[in-house]
Amino acid sequence: MINFSHLNRRTAIIAGTASLSALAQVTAWPDKPIKFWLSHPAGSGPDNVARLLGERLSKLWGQPVVIDNKPGGQNVIGALAAAKAPADGYNFYFSTVAALVSNTYLFKNLAYDPRRDFLPVAFVANSPFAVLVNANSPIKTIEELIAKSKAAPGKLTIANEGPKTLGGMIARLINVRAKLEANLVPFASVGVATQDLLGGHVDALVADLASTAALAKQGRLRVLAVTNAKRAVGWESVPALAELIPQFEMSGWFALMAPIGTAESVVNRVNRDMSAVLAEAEIANRIAAIGPIAVSGMNPAAVADFFKAEHARWAQMSKEIGLLPE
Repeated sequence: MINFSHLNRRTAIIAGTASLSALAQVTAWPDKPIKFWLSHPAGSGPDNVARLLGERLSKLWGQPVVIDNKPGGQNVIGALAAAKAPADGYNFYFSTVAALVSNTYLFKNLAYDPRRDFLPVAFVANSPFAVLVNANSPIKTIEELIAKSKAAPGKLTIANEGPKTLGGMIARLINVRAKLEANLVPFASVGVATQDLLGGHVDALVADLASTAALAKQGRLRVLAVTNAKRAVGWESVPALAELIPQFEMSGWFALMAPIGTAESVVNRVNRDMSAVLAEAEIANRIAAIGPIAVSGMNPAAVADFFKAEHARWAQMSKEIGLLPE
């Protein structure tokens, strides 16, 4: 006769040993420095947020968080480096909408696959974009900007970072949905475009608040509208474009990803710790001072669902503006 009680005890011991082994691995992590790969340069909005969070997490983990900047190639260089990094629980990609979503609709042959090469770890922050004018501009509201553009088609100039950047595509979508013929003027960077706006060489600018918030708070720029679905936290007096153009919602965001194959236990640990840090009032306020709005509490499954929704949104938007991958 088979002794089932003996087998049950043996099975329980094996299962318990496996659980303890898994627990030991989680408990041991991290035992060396953690790397955050970025596809943006030092001093950029994503870099500033990543360094702020890295500093706080390094205290929590007892290990340094090293920021490795790999800018260029419309985020391809940094994303590819992160995708090829060892999936050992010590490499993470501090990424943006450009790298994880919009590049899919810009490149016919992307060197990495945003949906297959990475695991969602944690959502970090929304990065609102805005329509801005010089503080001395006679244009006081977004309604006035739209009215001025319609009154003189092709005359009103809106600066942006280029037709295939997030700011440039938002500007194109505004043209389409508001039925405008604004002259969209591309610049090499937000900084150069902002200087031309301050100098009175263009009428308006579409850019992220992370890059322009300081000048707006100094009273040198006027924020006419944000491109979120709702008014942005900290900018409640500024209308959302959706209040004028129904269902308009286009904004940037930051998320932490891991190379495919990274242990689920580590992903869950980092998600839990990142969410806890983002929920700290001091950290949230410091991120808001940079421009983005911290978002805590999204588990990896929720982040994955968010990405699916973003791809659906971008697929629709790319058709509207006639975006063709090259």
